[in-house]
Amino acid sequence: MCGIVGYIGKRKAVEVILKGLSHLEYRGYDSAGVALMAKDKINIYKAAGKLNNLKEIISKQNEADINTHAGIGHTRWATHGMPSEINAHPHTCNCKSLVIVHNGIIENYKDLKPVLEKKGSKFKSETDTEVAAHLIAYEFEEKKDLLKAVQSAVKKLKGAYAFSVMHKTMPDRIIAARKNAPLIIGVGEGENFIASDIPAVIEYTKKAIYLSDNQVAEIKADSVKIYDENDNLIQNKVECLPFEPVALSKMGYKHYMLKEIHEQPDVVRNILTDKLKNKDAEVVLDDVKLTREQLKKINRIQIIACGTSLHAGLVGKYVIEELAKIPTDVEASSEYIYRNTIADENTLVIGISQSGETADTITAIKQAKAKNSHIAIITNRKDSAMARLADSLLPINAGIEVSVAATKSYIAQLLSLYLLAIYLAENTNKTSSKELSEIKKELLSLPSKLEIILNDTKKVQEISKKYSNSKDFIFIARGINYPSALEGALKLKEISYINATGYPAGELKHGPIAMLDNTMPVLAILNKGTVYDKILSNCEEAKARQARLIGVTNLIDEKHKNLFDDLILIPEISDMVSPALNITVLQLLAYHISEYLGKDVDQPRNLAKSVTVE
Repeated sequence: MCGIVGYIGKRKAVEVILKGLSHLEYRGYDSAGVALMAKDKINIYKAAGKLNNLKEIISKQNEADINTHAGIGHTRWATHGMPSEINAHPHTCNCKSLVIVHNGIIENYKDLKPVLEKKGSKFKSETDTEVAAHLIAYEFEEKKDLLKAVQSAVKKLKGAYAFSVMHKTMPDRIIAARKNAPLIIGVGEGENFIASDIPAVIEYTKKAIYLSDNQVAEIKADSVKIYDENDNLIQNKVECLPFEPVALSKMGYKHYMLKEIHEQPDVVRNILTDKLKNKDAEVVLDDVKLTREQLKKINRIQIIACGTSLHAGLVGKYVIEELAKIPTDVEASSEYIYRNTIADENTLVIGISQSGETADTITAIKQAKAKNSHIAIITNRKDSAMARLADSLLPINAGIEVSVAATKSYIAQLLSLYLLAIYLAENTNKTSSKELSEIKKELLSLPSKLEIILNDTKKVQEISKKYSNSKDFIFIARGINYPSALEGALKLKEISYINATGYPAGELKHGPIAMLDNTMPVLAILNKGTVYDKILSNCEEAKARQARLIGVTNLIDEKHKNLFDDLILIPEISDMVSPALNITVLQLLAYHISEYLGKDVDQPRNLAKSVTVE
């Protein structure tokens, strides 16, 4: 999934769509396409690679074919099926009368595909989206109405989708549908727009309707009709789009934090775009201004950060030492600045801050810079004070994060540290290319695996409700996921005000075990790997003290049945990359507990988004 733009009205549709898609390029994508409603037919143009490739193809077409007033477009990031022109959207049916663009993942497409093949469907692509195209087409044959066909088809789909659909026999309308994937309708005068995000339409209209889950809309140039999951016509509020980016709508989500959690797959895609093409390509970090000879001279790395960024740094330490074999220290900026700065020209100092304006970290960076250390900055703001101090800059490009509790910026920091660790390893030949290739492969799979978690949060919500009245909470993990335990505890503390603490699991018996009884929830992160059996033993120790155990794991094990009170399964992933999935579960847990408690999720008490004082 990536970007959707649709238009119907008085303007030249292709120009609106291409401009809208260009405003969504920040999401990351590997191909693009448009479908234009012409007289008695729909013209489809697709291209692999950047949007400019599509624009070049369209520029060579006859004006009569592209001078139309209705169309849909899409930028795709591959989930099902490799990046290619044939897998690019829009997709169509056998007779090419119907076209569709889609964001999301249809989980039951493998079940639907053989049924449709028996009916005569011939599939050209490897995508789940093409299954939806054929399904809607068969519904249309029976109902002879595109709205009714989409309404019937979506009831047979499982997973997440944001659809825009056209049919050549009904050229005056576009049908849109949404479930677990954002979609808005821009409302104009004699024209209407469809988009997956505000930047695509803000140039043309300041009014929008935010579709909610399970809604289907029929969009014409002069009208918008919206139906609920029972096919009843309803009235959705038309909202005024603000000019200020920080005040952008929640896109149908109840809180900014929930919206930003759900943006994480696209954030990961955006970071990987242009930096990691495939598992066999070298990582490209153009803004790292160190030669290979200089990189080989680095004998020490210091990571300096605060709060959530500090936890990202702890994961970075594990990955850098594992892959680049360079000793790495991680320290809170507020501690670093009050002792002797032990650094020199062979020290790489990495400062991490979402805002780039964290006062303690700025001071620490200045101290290291005075020792002639090379300064690398990981930040969400390229125009920040920390960015201006950087010798090398790694912008995370997570977009504006409105909620005080950091979510998408954390995963963006993790990805930047993974890429930097691989980059260091590749330039110093400290790890085999085969091992690095496996890690790259897993990083490239993260967006789709994150979407699997985000598309079904029912279990997390049930557990959140069950434990929402807890006064205390303990998070335990080992190895690379110990920082995940710290960050999970921090998220819960920040927005629910529950006293939550993260511990290395092996340290539980060195004091914290005294707190355990039948009122104490203990959440354990235990992924398949070298420390799995050890942390399982720590869980048994907690259970023996009657603690209420919650497990987050990617392993189905018979030993779990009589051990855990509740269990959350994540997709299969290596222990090395698992923090990026585990933290999403913990973010959701914290969010839903806070929401059940009626707390101010986005603006928790006593906290600010950017801490600009020491």
